[in-house]
Amino acid sequence: MARVKGAMMTRKRRKKVLKLAKGYFGSKSTHFKMAKQAVLKSGNYAYIGRKQKKRDFRSLWITRISAACKLNGMNYSSFMNGLKKAGIALNRKMLSEIAISDPKAFTNLTDKAKKALEKAAQ
Repeated sequence: MARVKGAMMTRKRRKKVLKLAKGYFGSKSTHFKMAKQAVLKSGNYAYIGRKQKKRDFRSLWITRISAACKLNGMNYSSFMNGLKKAGIALNRKMLSEIAISDPKAFTNLTDKAKKALEKAAQ
């Protein structure tokens, strides 16, 4: 039986890692061992970052909505509660976009939320 050598696959594997490490500082971009460690670490950071991005954007949207609510004499939690009771189902991303681009429409939403809260209180 013929002997199988792994040179081609080894070279392919190393080239793949070094390609991912392109642009890294110092020997991390040229030495396979260091490049492999750096690529694994950066992959972990990228994975974590994809989760944090979602959190950060949600936090940003809530901050924008809260600021717009304060201009209309409401706080964020009562506004969201009022929208729910009024039957208005808009996500936070859309609400923040409305707050920035169309303040009059946002004022209408706050008025509807206030009316729904008053109706629920009675």
